[in-house]
Amino acid sequence: MPTVAPLDLDGHVVAAAFLGDVPFFATASGAIHRLDHGQKVTEAHDGLLACVRDDANDTLITGGEDGKVQRIAADGTVTLLAEVPRKWISIVAAGPQGAVGFAEGRTARVRLADGTIKEFVETRSVEGVAFAPKGLRIGLARYNGASLHWVAMAAQPVDLEWKGAHTGITFSPDGRFVVTSMQENALHGWKLDSKPGGDTRHMRMTGYPAKVKSLSWSAKGKWLASSGAPAAIVWPFSAKDGPMGKPPLELGTRADVMVTAVACHPAEEVVAIGYSDGMVLAARFADSREVLLRRPGKGAVTSMAWSKNGKLLAFASEAGDCGVIDLAG
Repeated sequence: MPTVAPLDLDGHVVAAAFLGDVPFFATASGAIHRLDHGQKVTEAHDGLLACVRDDANDTLITGGEDGKVQRIAADGTVTLLAEVPRKWISIVAAGPQGAVGFAEGRTARVRLADGTIKEFVETRSVEGVAFAPKGLRIGLARYNGASLHWVAMAAQPVDLEWKGAHTGITFSPDGRFVVTSMQENALHGWKLDSKPGGDTRHMRMTGYPAKVKSLSWSAKGKWLASSGAPAAIVWPFSAKDGPMGKPPLELGTRADVMVTAVACHPAEEVVAIGYSDGMVLAARFADSREVLLRRPGKGAVTSMAWSKNGKLLAFASEAGDCGVIDLAG
């Protein structure tokens, strides 16, 4: 079995991420721990709500109860990017060209690399923000659908409508699809590369017993893995119409527990699966083969991240029992 280096932290851990080969763990209290020749701590927020990795420049972007959006460098240095006093910043996203997105209430904002901030106001609260892979474009999840805005142009947004509350959003790595998670235990997708004036195709991905809180695209974007069931539900997106008419893979099925986090491997068609009881498995898409990576722990897995070479997997837990799994071990 792979070796696990445990790290016990106090309370809920929101996210795990790698910067270079150094694992980072962002706690709800606002402390960010890293394992870099011993354990080191950066106090980033008075209450941390969101943390994502900025692939473009190998940093973390965080949002907090203190209304701050921060950039955390690999050495733990903190840079304040934006501040919205007396607001909770629970949604952050990293984009191309040093752009950073964040939202509170009905307002989404994009901070460009030069410090300019662009505002996008919706009629209902913004529940999710994601950047498209190409061009400076953001998608906002909201009530009754999603809005796509070009950041640098004063063009009208593209409104993608579907009834219900949309709580998260992601673009496929090739930019052909946008997928939202919904309040009603489902995913909804739109095909964006329809012909001009043609219909945007809808994709319903239903049947989940719980809300989908974790989504991860495979390395080449052919698969979208999701939590919210007793297995990782992995939808096929390689065909021109995505998963329409095709059943998903169900990987790592277990009785009486739920999948709470998924993370696709950076090179192989493999997904790491974290469960409500703290167990972590890896499963292969081709033949559903499973490898146990960590036995059950104290709390549900909240987040997982692979190192760039795919040999290390960091995991975070709602009870603070985190760690790094060495697959080479």
